[in-house]
Amino acid sequence: MKSVPHTSTDTSVKGTCTSPRNATQVTFGSVKVGGLDIAYREAGDPKNPKLVLLHGFPASSHQYRNLIQALADRFHVIAPDYPGFGNSDAPDPANYAYTFDGISRIMEGFLAAKGFDRYGLFVQDYGGPVGFRIAERHPEALDWLIVQNSNAYEEGFTTAWDGFRGALWKNRSAETEKPLAAFLTHDAIKGIYLHGSAHPELISPDNWESDYGFMQRPHSVRINLDLFYDYRTNVALYPQWQKFLRERQPKTLIFWGQDDVFFTPEGGEAFLRDVPKAELHRLAAGHFAVEDNLEYIAANIKRYYETKVLPSR
Repeated sequence: MKSVPHTSTDTSVKGTCTSPRNATQVTFGSVKVGGLDIAYREAGDPKNPKLVLLHGFPASSHQYRNLIQALADRFHVIAPDYPGFGNSDAPDPANYAYTFDGISRIMEGFLAAKGFDRYGLFVQDYGGPVGFRIAERHPEALDWLIVQNSNAYEEGFTTAWDGFRGALWKNRSAETEKPLAAFLTHDAIKGIYLHGSAHPELISPDNWESDYGFMQRPHSVRINLDLFYDYRTNVALYPQWQKFLRERQPKTLIFWGQDDVFFTPEGGEAFLRDVPKAELHRLAAGHFAVEDNLEYIAANIKRYYETKVLPSR
């Protein structure tokens, strides 16, 4: 092809790109919910089926940066940051109560503000306690469910929880908090990403560097310790969520990293008791299975939707 020579040396020209945005391009924004700016990532044609991605600890919507792009050709995808996480507002916990119930209500308001009134729901780790609360309040909105290493069963806890269950939840104090603050250090966050991965070379260091960077903000340690303590309220709701699954029988797709530092393989298997028709994929992965199983997870989400969800709508 014949090259065209540059005819101008002016490098200060200012302008606006007028070409149409690709529907699969990820966009970033925020909306005001309950007085807080809630940040989010979004991609896909709004006319397509809606899919909500709820993140886990110690991450943010950043954990879904690649999955959003992989799914955006088929779904209208959105991934918000919880209050105190990512780029959302993080008010002082001295004046704002950080609880899973409170986060779920902010996320409920966020979805309403964005016009997500019926959707598939992808939950990972903290996403489960947030998502199950929303689903119980609005079962009509839940089109289908994707679970990735998000616990709802007693047998799902690894020994990493011993300090929470045996000390912090029984008697919260500076003494019982101190060992658990170790989960918020740089090396611990890095370890959460790498533990159990069959292909650690696929996991970007940007994950733990980003998470640890956010952990340096004012109040971040206290916010996370507050949520560590409040996690006990999730366990109390496990029987209620299990009943919800048994009675509603949502179309359910499960991806479970088999060597998660926090949740056992038995925790993934347990979902089959209440949703026996659920599809379970046992992955050679850890807590953040999307990092090193991206293509597999994305392809199976699309296949499951086309073959299991869409025909029943």
